Amino acid sequence: MTSKMSMLLLSALVLGACGQSPSPQSAGVPAGLLQAQATCGGTNLAQGKAATASSTENGGTPASAAVDGDAGTRWSSAFADPQWLRVDLGSTQSLCQVTIQWEAAYAKTFRIEVSGDGTNWSAASADTAGTGGTQTVAVSGSGRYVRLYSTARATSYGVSMYEFKVNGPGGTATLPTSDTPDFGPNVTVFDPSVPASTIQSKIDAAFNAQLRSQTAQFGDQRYTFLFKPGSYGRVFANIGFYTAVAGLGKNPDDVTISGAINVDSGWNYGDESNATQNFWRSAENLAVIPEGGTNRWAVSQAAPMRRVHIRGNLTLGPSNQDGGQGYSSGGYLSDSKVDGAVTSGSQQQWYTRDSALGSWSGSVWNMVFSGVQGAPAQNFPNPSHTVLGTTPASREKPYLYFENGIYSVFVPSLRTNAAGVTWPNTPGTSIPMSQFYVAKPSDSAATLNQALAQGLNLFFTPGVYHLNQTVNITRANTVVLGLGYPTLVPDGGVNAMSVADVDGVKVAGLLFDAGTTNSPALLTVGQSGVHTSHATNPISVQDVFFRIGGAVAGKSTTSLIVHSDNTIVDHIWAWRADHGINPTGWTINTADTGLIVNGNNVLATGLFVEHYQKYEVLWNGQGGKTIFFQNEKPYDVPDQATWRSGAQGYAAYKVAPGVTTHEGWGLGSYSYFNVNPSVRVDRAFEVPDTSGVKMHDLVTVSLNNKGGFDHIVNSAGAAVPQPNTNTAPSYLVSYP
Repeated sequence: MTSKMSMLLLSALVLGACGQSPSPQSAGVPAGLLQAQATCGGTNLAQGKAATASSTENGGTPASAAVDGDAGTRWSSAFADPQWLRVDLGSTQSLCQVTIQWEAAYAKTFRIEVSGDGTNWSAASADTAGTGGTQTVAVSGSGRYVRLYSTARATSYGVSMYEFKVNGPGGTATLPTSDTPDFGPNVTVFDPSVPASTIQSKIDAAFNAQLRSQTAQFGDQRYTFLFKPGSYGRVFANIGFYTAVAGLGKNPDDVTISGAINVDSGWNYGDESNATQNFWRSAENLAVIPEGGTNRWAVSQAAPMRRVHIRGNLTLGPSNQDGGQGYSSGGYLSDSKVDGAVTSGSQQQWYTRDSALGSWSGSVWNMVFSGVQGAPAQNFPNPSHTVLGTTPASREKPYLYFENGIYSVFVPSLRTNAAGVTWPNTPGTSIPMSQFYVAKPSDSAATLNQALAQGLNLFFTPGVYHLNQTVNITRANTVVLGLGYPTLVPDGGVNAMSVADVDGVKVAGLLFDAGTTNSPALLTVGQSGVHTSHATNPISVQDVFFRIGGAVAGKSTTSLIVHSDNTIVDHIWAWRADHGINPTGWTINTADTGLIVNGNNVLATGLFVEHYQKYEVLWNGQGGKTIFFQNEKPYDVPDQATWRSGAQGYAAYKVAPGVTTHEGWGLGSYSYFNVNPSVRVDRAFEVPDTSGVKMHDLVTVSLNNKGGFDHIVNSAGAAVPQPNTNTAPSYLVSYP
């Protein structure tokens, strides 16, 4: 070993001892060494402890907000120097680092001090220059009390921070990682040597366990079937609830299945013609040679098909094989190639992005295409096809693959104004699994936060996770990836997950299920009031789904709040449940809003938001874009007065007053006020009347004439239901 290498490794170990691990991509440091570095970190000793401060801004931002584990709340001081924040750890602790998540108003210079009695203080760090963002400071010494003492402010405002974290050495052992991890009992990995009959038997067992079951739709069962590279014989894979099928190749054609990746309505208890509840299932990163030439994928919400090569035809709707499947209600296809014809059948709405199709036929209410080679012609509303030649920005979802005996996660690169598939040879970066903490449902939120503090990415295996504190992602470029619908349930009213305002975080493949105590939000992205451009490396949220009720009487004021500029929201379904195994109702599973966007230049591609009780999407940021929106208003409005005074209900999609630039394409909202069919909504879409706010190709529908809309956008667009019709749509080509 050269002296240069010795010094490099020594430096890495010294940094690790203070919890400041180098990036996993640090040149010259073996990935396996990272496991041995982090002896400082783990449990946040300050979280939930008593905190006091020199002052608070206007008396409204308490010191406790900096130690509550929620990066969406903050403490801020008066507009004067000096200022301090003090935490009582409850007992004397040895300390090694402090991490501050600054708000925009940070300290210009500060130091960390410790005390045994809260009166006599000694310096635990040198005087330090504030950087803003997330800042980690190495400290030494011990004490019961820890204080951040700010000697000067960086702005004309006070000193403000979202979180103040304190760590000590040796409190928690370093979490292990591996390039060949155990994915748990809910994941089955096949290779081409496994007989097709064995594969068929395992997949059938998972599907058959859900047949005729009223609880399967909201059950705890989770199944993931992974296929290592190679060709597989005849496998007819019926895909049920919380079931994921994925190839483990670098490219879709590395895994070829002869047979089908099939979704139909044969599971449905009492109604085998209804596919409108085919939720929470997926297919990804493989090729299918369809039996009989056509693969059937009759899904509704939260059922993505990504990076799939259909070497034949694809149908998204009814079949003659089982008497038909009735209606299916919305799906998502991206980075995929269909050699033959795609027929949408009775699909009510669908979004296809950055793909290649042999042809497309069919339309009901709202079919949207962006960056799709072989898309039909733009001809809205006859038929209702909305077609954009390219997608303004896209970054495909990270995915797991197996090569040379190890598992890795591939993170595709950002594309702008793109069309067609990314593969083969998708540009991007590979991250070995040794740089991920592979989470199991038994893991606590503290363990997940320890892994993040250790500098690891998070990989959630299938199952249900209960969180008694917020999972905080603070490091730029962190990947948080779920496999097979891992379900995160916040307990005690905490926010489930928070992403700091940093570059390039990827959150994908998760289901957030609201707990029985109301959470302010389930997922927050960025920091309120902070506008930092992330145009070259945006945060992305992909295949992330939110559920308010159904499994339990869940409650959450808002599901997703996006503060960060340039965020890409690529396929979400935010759903306040209209049915479930637990009662649902107006006062039972409560939620105001599915999505609030405060960031500027945020792009949503594939936005499904349904049944919330106020504005279902509220867009406050400038320069926003939405390509495809699907919404149903809440079914269970008791009456007009209960819902809202002074107006008839809430628009499904509201662009706030003061927004001067915003654009949307292919937007639909439907009413089905079956509890009280006399209920109406003034308008489905509410936007400022200004030339920079443009809406294209909009539709409203009154399902079975249960209530309706007076207008589509503001005072434009015909009402529904229309006289002497049943479930006839109303269209508006453009606004203004």
